[in-house]
Formats: sequence, C-alpha cells, structure tokens
Amino acid sequence: MQFLSYLINGLGLGSVYAIIALGYTMVYGIAKMLNFAHGDIIMVGAYIAFFAITKFSLPFPAALMAAILVCTVLGVVIERLAYKPLRQATSLAVLITAIGVSYFLQNGAQILWSSSSKVFPSVISSGEIRLGSASVSYLTLITIATCIVVMICLTLFINKTKTGSAMRACSEDKGASMLMGINVNRIISITFAIGSGLAAIASVLLASTYPSVYPTMGSMPGIKAFTAAVFGGIGSIPGAFVGGLILGIIEIFAKAYISTQLSDAIVFAVLIVILLIKPTGLLGKKINVKV
Repeated sequence: MQFLSYLINGLGLGSVYAIIALGYTMVYGIAKMLNFAHGDIIMVGAYIAFFAITKFSLPFPAALMAAILVCTVLGVVIERLAYKPLRQATSLAVLITAIGVSYFLQNGAQILWSSSSKVFPSVISSGEIRLGSASVSYLTLITIATCIVVMICLTLFINKTKTGSAMRACSEDKGASMLMGINVNRIISITFAIGSGLAAIASVLLASTYPSVYPTMGSMPGIKAFTAAVFGGIGSIPGAFVGGLILGIIEIFAKAYISTQLSDAIVFAVLIVILLIKPTGLLGKKINVKV
C-alpha cells in the first residue's frame, strides 16, 4: 500500500504545482509572455500569511484572504509598471524585465524581512487518514481538494462569464479583439490579478507542506510549475492542471524509488523526452501559421 500513499502524496504536491502553473499558462495564453516573477509572488504571499498569523493573530482564513489580496494587487502593479510599457517590445526585452522583477522582489524581501528562514505555523490539522496500510495527511487531501475546486471555478469563469469570453478572444487574436471593442489592457491586468491570486493560494499550501519561509522559496516551485505548464501544453488551462499533477507524481516516485538527490533531474529529463515526442506538450495544440 506504500504505492497508494506515494501516489496520493504525489497528487498533493502536483496540486500545488498545478495551481501555480495555471497562473503561468493564463498569462502566456493571453499576453504571450513568460512571467518569471510569478514564483516570487508565491514568496510574498507566504510572508503575508506568516505575519498575518504570527504578528496579527489572524485566523487562517483571514490570513489566506490577506495573502490573496496583497498578491493580487502586487500582480496588477507589476503588470502596469514593468510589463505594460513593453507591449510592443521584443520577447527578449520582456524576458529580461521579468527576471529583473524576480530579483527585485527577492532582494526586497531580504531587506524587509531578512534572509533568514522563518518557520511557518501549523494552521492545518496534522492528522492522518488510513487507507488500509497506507496513511495520508489531512493537508494532502485539503491540497488536492483545493486544486480541484480552483480548477472548476477557473474553468466556469473562463467559459461562462463575459470576462472569460474576452480572455479567450484575446488569447486567439488580440488585434481582432480590440476591433470588437474589448479592452485588451484591462483583460491582461485581470489575468495577472487572477494568476497572482492563485499564487497566493499555492503559497499558503506550499508553506504548510514545507513549513519554511525565506526570500528565495518561490524560485524552484516556480520553475517546476513553469515546467508543468510546458509539460501539459503552455497556454492550455487543462494542460497546466494535468501537467502539474503528473509532475508531482513523477517527483514523489523518483524520491521514493530512485534517489532524493536525482529527483529534480529526473523530472526535467522526463520533460525533455515528452517535448521530443510531442513539442506542444500533452494537451497543447499545434498552430499553423500562413506565410
């Protein structure tokens, strides 16, 4: 039954990656840019939740809402100040700017909160549920359930609301969307807001799973979530969800059956193999460009 335990733990870790990857893939799908500062927004969300609980004695739901609010505003501010002026710039310029914003947030966190690690308080029950001879923590089950709820809500929002329809239109053709009266700049800002809010949710789940908060904590999860988005098909919301889950399962099984030290290398090696076989990712669509 250890296999089942590893599988569920993999789904738990993959759920965190999936939530983060949704932010990556939404921004890429609409703005056609890679926001490499996304992982550092996770770090900011973890710090906000940490101080809300430890300094202001807020209950967990209030701390989570504070993290979501701050990260949402931060995402919009970053988009307005750093990315909006580069709408017509080259992809390389946007990429360099994203890396610069990432380092700015990391160094800002070191100045504000020091570079030392802080222990995130235990806010979710540490109990376990037995599945035969295997045991699964409540935190893992809550993480999986949260990911499913987020995915359902996001899918309904994209498919059933006017703003969601505008997002899909901008994803297909921003020029035509502008001609149809859609405010593309507003849609991109909303996309950044939603992605950053999802990063805040992921930050609290990540900090609860690995209870350590420090300025660079979002770097590796951010890279892995980006890998999950590419794995599933960058720009595809279902692809980000599936890619995140599969990535988490691969990582946990690699740690359990092969090597803890080599688990990251195995994850990226699997990505390379998948992209060699299917360059658009598992659920990505091939786009034919007429010339």
